Amino acid sequence: MIKKIVLIGAGSAMFTQGLVADLILSPDLGPWELGLVDIDPSVLETAEGLSRRMVEAREAEIAISASTDRRDVLPGADVVVTTIGVGGRRAWEADVFVPRKYGVFQPVGDSVMPGGISRAMRMIPALVDIAWDVKALCTEAWFFNYSNPMTANCWAIRKATGVPVVGLCHGTFHVERQLAEFIGAPPKEVTSLFVGLNHLTFIFDLRWRGRDAWPLVRARLAQERGQPFDRESLGQLFPEIGAPAGGAFKAADNPFSWSLFEAYTAYPAVNDRHVVEFFPERFPGGRYHGKRLGVDVFSVEDTIAWGDRIYADMQAQALGEKPLEERVFERAVGEHEQLLDILRSIEGDERRVLAANLPNQGTVPSLPAEAILELPAVATATGLRPLQIHDFPDRLAAIINRKLTATLLAVEAALAGDRRLFVEALLTDGAVTDPDTAHKLADELLAAHREYLPNFFPPR
Repeated sequence: MIKKIVLIGAGSAMFTQGLVADLILSPDLGPWELGLVDIDPSVLETAEGLSRRMVEAREAEIAISASTDRRDVLPGADVVVTTIGVGGRRAWEADVFVPRKYGVFQPVGDSVMPGGISRAMRMIPALVDIAWDVKALCTEAWFFNYSNPMTANCWAIRKATGVPVVGLCHGTFHVERQLAEFIGAPPKEVTSLFVGLNHLTFIFDLRWRGRDAWPLVRARLAQERGQPFDRESLGQLFPEIGAPAGGAFKAADNPFSWSLFEAYTAYPAVNDRHVVEFFPERFPGGRYHGKRLGVDVFSVEDTIAWGDRIYADMQAQALGEKPLEERVFERAVGEHEQLLDILRSIEGDERRVLAANLPNQGTVPSLPAEAILELPAVATATGLRPLQIHDFPDRLAAIINRKLTATLLAVEAALAGDRRLFVEALLTDGAVTDPDTAHKLADELLAAHREYLPNFFPPR
């Protein structure tokens, strides 16, 4: 039986390429009909062209359709995936560059701080409209969202439409593998428990073959810093190793995240580039170990330029201006990598545990029931079911609760088109503390994105 998967936001170059490769490399789940949607015709042409070339090169059982109108493609969908970025990379630049004029420096600007809150204002209305169409045209479809700000987007979709969207991000899964590498353990033998918000998820339990791996992590951390550690005790816990030996993942590359680990015995995903944005009060003026966030460390300009180059390369391959590179068929690391694993687990009721963004609903009693949390979930034939976590440390819940307030204000502001709530979200987030500055920044961000803000500027 042919299954249909619809990708809305197909212009997301890396995701589309990775998803098509995964479909090609997973014939056991096929055959597939792949529906590609993007509101930009030229971008859609590129995504469709590359996808067709990849499918033809491997003679895969994947039929491709494409449209700028999602309503043409959604009927009959079994899976819907959103990767949209309203306004594209140029709007992302404004999210980051406008706040810089007010002394706010962000290394990413897609989840929190003024950039992430601004992004929510234009992403939420678009995603809510998509959700209403999913509800009307393919009610039984599994609906997965990858678009940021993840927490705010999924919260808004469920709040406005009741559609059971699941937010996916490979970040926590990726950091778990990095921690395994850090201690020299095979990633498949390492497990974890974690709770948080997307891009600030605390891995508070880490195990290697069922044993508490934090002593090994501490020893590896001490070893990297040239400090002593108890080799004898470590040898008793892990007799199969002589001494901790890590790989390319170095603590020195993420000093703030490791400082949180030392304070809370929990490691935050997804490392410093994202995590610092949830603690703006600790980096006034963007100062970070002698550098400036988003400028000469975790440069936003470099990240956006890299995205432009990736898209240009994808376009050249799509149009036949250069041959398809063999690497496009590899099971590459990226946002897409868990999707096929989840679908396989759902189809076979394999009950694999993966990271997902879902409503709390009592899963973590110390956090609000209605909040969207990133936590371990079991992929079953009935959908993704979160693991009950009643031992999440209160000290970590306090951090998450503080950030949830600003997120909820952003959701309310975007759904209602309420400028005052937008200002309150900026102030509650903490990157801006002066009300006059918050009002000016809000006005400038709203003006910069006016064409993408129907709830703030309804068409006449």
